[in-house]
Amino acid sequence: MKNFSRNFLSIKAFYLAFSCCILAFSACAGDTTKVAFVSGLQPNDNGLILPAGFKATTFAEGLGRARHIAVTSDGVVFVKLAKLKDGKGIYRLQDTNGDGKADLVTGFGDFTGTGMTVRNGYLYASSDVAVYRYRLDDRNKVVNPDQPENIVTGLLARGEHEAKAITLDYDGNLYVNIGAYSNSCQVVDRTKGSPGMRPCPVLDSAAGIWKFKADKPGQTYADGVHYATGLRNVVGLDWNKTTNTLFVMQHGRDQLHDLFPDIYDTKQSAELPAECMYELHQGSNCGWPYIYYDEFQHKKILAPEFGGDSKKTAGEDAQDPVIAFPGHLAPNGLLFYTGDQFPAKYKNGAFIAFHGSWNRAPEHQKGFFVVFVPFKDGKPSGEWEVFADNFSGSPALTASGRAQHRPCGLAQGPDGSIYVTDDTKGTVWKISYNK
Repeated sequence: MKNFSRNFLSIKAFYLAFSCCILAFSACAGDTTKVAFVSGLQPNDNGLILPAGFKATTFAEGLGRARHIAVTSDGVVFVKLAKLKDGKGIYRLQDTNGDGKADLVTGFGDFTGTGMTVRNGYLYASSDVAVYRYRLDDRNKVVNPDQPENIVTGLLARGEHEAKAITLDYDGNLYVNIGAYSNSCQVVDRTKGSPGMRPCPVLDSAAGIWKFKADKPGQTYADGVHYATGLRNVVGLDWNKTTNTLFVMQHGRDQLHDLFPDIYDTKQSAELPAECMYELHQGSNCGWPYIYYDEFQHKKILAPEFGGDSKKTAGEDAQDPVIAFPGHLAPNGLLFYTGDQFPAKYKNGAFIAFHGSWNRAPEHQKGFFVVFVPFKDGKPSGEWEVFADNFSGSPALTASGRAQHRPCGLAQGPDGSIYVTDDTKGTVWKISYNK
């Protein structure tokens, strides 16, 4: 973070150019919603760029690959790690002296993973194959940290999209993403010209959301409900209190040009398909692998593995996204803001942490930021905007994909601040608004 200040002049120049081009991105299915350039974005003391009136402080750092995060009603922070640090996969962070930084840091849990949430006196955490929960005492300390309850076991993990993101509703149900162990359900995965399999066998046990009971130990696939299908991989998800429904962010498929160079050029491959937000209900089908969403045509397009030519539409039985973003930005965190600290426009809107791209070459890589989507009556309303930027360290580092920090998890604190994790170096930021 110390080197961020050296890049502010180049960042300012970058944003002037960025604001001119980013409005070209379509952002919403079926309407004219687009991204807004926020002219008030300005450098923060620790290098992040935020709208005027917002401040980011470094709550913790050096945790390693910090993934999802949860905050209790008294401000205790729990972070899940994708790689063990000192043999621990979960860290409890507490600011005991009120200086804005975690000074009491303890680790527990010997498993890696992504999912993390707190509800009704329990901490829920996932590995790549299971979901556990820990009972919390009245000071939000973990009871029996070496003996969590095993809530769900035997979840599929085949080395691709294995992260098990989780969330809970308010009726005692647990929702788990099981990502596709495939890019696009080809006979030979990620192989030029290989056709797609129809029906896609991946859909039976992956590429969707499964629902379980939040308080029943020892569940397996047989105990779960196949809640939604046709979702290649979901890492960011959250329960929307306003609509009482599940919202998810899908990672779109890769390598359109690499696999089908006669149909897609490198520019199309860099921008397609869209990264999509869906509102799910039991039985939802979002269309993967047979279709993808094209944010420029505002259409569901037949995937080339199944006879598509970049123009043919398909997926009449698949639902449309509620909003669509440029391709390959990797949405890893989703949070509906219910606090009162931020200005009124943020109330009930969605924050999304984009982890950043790796496969846009020869085009510049993009992402590595947190965006905000305003909502009204439970639907996206108006333009989405970049809320927090410069996690990467500079425009040059963004373009090359060599980001210093990559935002991943989001959580809301009891005072209405939001927390953002970084799964490169393990920084945790707390973003607040100065009224």
